[in-house]
Amino acid sequence: MTRILVPRERLTRWVENFGARHGEAALVVAGGALRGDAADGSWFAARLPFDRSYDDAAEVAAFVAAAGPPDAWGALLVRKGGFAVARLAGERLAESKVGQRHVQGRTKAGGQSQQRFARRRDNQAREAYGAAADHAARILAGLRGPLVTGGDRAAVEAVLADPRLAGLPVVGPWLAVPDPRRAVLDAAIHEAQAVPIEVENAPVG
Repeated sequence: MTRILVPRERLTRWVENFGARHGEAALVVAGGALRGDAADGSWFAARLPFDRSYDDAAEVAAFVAAAGPPDAWGALLVRKGGFAVARLAGERLAESKVGQRHVQGRTKAGGQSQQRFARRRDNQAREAYGAAADHAARILAGLRGPLVTGGDRAAVEAVLADPRLAGLPVVGPWLAVPDPRRAVLDAAIHEAQAVPIEVENAPVG
């Protein structure tokens, strides 16, 4: 089985192409997903973004309509090299902040030098996460919609441990991103809105 992400606006064409390859798919709603089963045994299961469950008509058009982003949602990306936080209204970016912080890499030195280096590195990381939490608390204040996260899991957890961010509704998918920059944030926002699809192609022959 393969897992892919398909932009909502391309889903209709994707289903048409699936039918052209495997035969027209019979659509049903099962397990919170729109499932299509082709005559050759191939199938797909499309799920709504933001971990939502689909329970409407077994039609592609209805699914596409339901797959739009929430009226209010957010994104938080954190790595030791920086952070990005954004608040969105549907597809519109309402507010965002991207910041970089220098955190030294590991050293091969030993003894007391290594210990001093490790303490300095930990302090730099704490300062970086604190700055990320400050901006996240300001931009995401009062957010009731879903929050997608990505970057380094330990770094994200450190930022979300801030009491000001308690209660934010974190959902999937987890976004594997490099050090956050503006382009990285834009790509992550686009990825968060894509439709996750599980695909099983029937064996040939």
